Amino acid sequence: MRQLPATGRRIYRHRTTFRLAAALAGTAMLATACGGGSADDGPVTIRFSWWGNEERARITNQAVDAFEEANPGIRVETESIDFESYFDRLSTSVAAGDEPDVITMGGAYPREYAERDVLLDLSEVSEQLDLGALDEQALSNGEFDGSSYGVPTGVNTFAVIANPAVFEEAGVELPDDDAWSWADYADIAEEISSATSGDTYGSEDPTQPDTLDLYANQRTGLGLYSPEGGVAVEQGTVTQWFELTTGMADAGATPSASMTAELAAQAAPEQTLLGQGRAGMKLAWSNQLAAFREGSGDDLVLLRAPGETTAQGTGMWLQASQLYTISRRSEHPEAAAKLVDFLVNDPAAAEFIKSDRGIPANPEIRAHLEGDLTDSQKVEFAFVDRMSGLVDGDFVIGPTGSTESVDLLQRTNESVLFGRQSPAEGAEQFVTGLTDAVS
Repeated sequence: MRQLPATGRRIYRHRTTFRLAAALAGTAMLATACGGGSADDGPVTIRFSWWGNEERARITNQAVDAFEEANPGIRVETESIDFESYFDRLSTSVAAGDEPDVITMGGAYPREYAERDVLLDLSEVSEQLDLGALDEQALSNGEFDGSSYGVPTGVNTFAVIANPAVFEEAGVELPDDDAWSWADYADIAEEISSATSGDTYGSEDPTQPDTLDLYANQRTGLGLYSPEGGVAVEQGTVTQWFELTTGMADAGATPSASMTAELAAQAAPEQTLLGQGRAGMKLAWSNQLAAFREGSGDDLVLLRAPGETTAQGTGMWLQASQLYTISRRSEHPEAAAKLVDFLVNDPAAAEFIKSDRGIPANPEIRAHLEGDLTDSQKVEFAFVDRMSGLVDGDFVIGPTGSTESVDLLQRTNESVLFGRQSPAEGAEQFVTGLTDAVS
């Protein structure tokens, strides 16, 4: 999940030596991946990088201070930068042989960097990094090609975010989300639209890569991508999806094609129909609940995604908000592993980080934090706990090029909704384009 920063300023702890800037200037003498001293001349020094705003930097540095207090033989230099610049800067530091020891990753980047032999196989530091308490399905976010390269910082899951106030206005009961199908979803959305004012809809258009990934998983047991890094979704599945969504639009269950196209350009939760209190349902990530609640002013709820009655199962998965990875070139991989272990397993770190990087993947840490949560966080924690017992597959990290799926699907979806292509033609265009993007 992408988490947008609030500032573009790079943030360092006071002990940072700015080696990355020196490497960019060509100072090759400093090109060691972890820097700092050795066990013979004092504490070892490792570097830890992430993206985010000043508040994330503040609480993360507090957790690092707690780690150093518990591990006096290890000194940690921290680096934080805005999301838009983070991976460009990481690419440059990797090329210079000066990447941090502990690198925060997300999206398709873990697979990309592992395939470039940048990341450490975490089995090499299993004595220092205990992953036994973490949700098994969440761990799959960092596993591919038979090895583990990343540890989830926290997890969330895909869900239907629903507005009970809109349901009540329409005289429609909230669904039994243990038993509803996609046909039920469409029917409920149409019923809400028909019973409310003209500017309120039962659902926003649900088409996005994550929804299609879920839908495909339910039908074939594979989502958009195969574990080997290719495209797994079938044209027939995408055709069925477009038939469902065009039918919803034609029935008024979702907005018109022109409104859906306009909404697609609005990224902020408060700019969506759900965020304006003008939609009964929206497919979104569980960690977006608070933002949608704030925008709408209503006590929104999380529902399990429809489709559980299909033969392949729920299609649900736990997705890492971010992943902690370790550089293969680190001079102190054991120290780096101890830091990662502390961040995901120690209550002392959780006291500062809480759910900033997603709902903790460690159920024991989730339980530790439950007494100090906002109302929205309580709903999120409970939903993730519920879903962790229902997921029926491992998350498959998208291969290099998979990030193009967002724009590709949006363009195709608009073409189908406007009637310029049939659902079958749109499906062929999407699968062909996606295959080209990841080839």
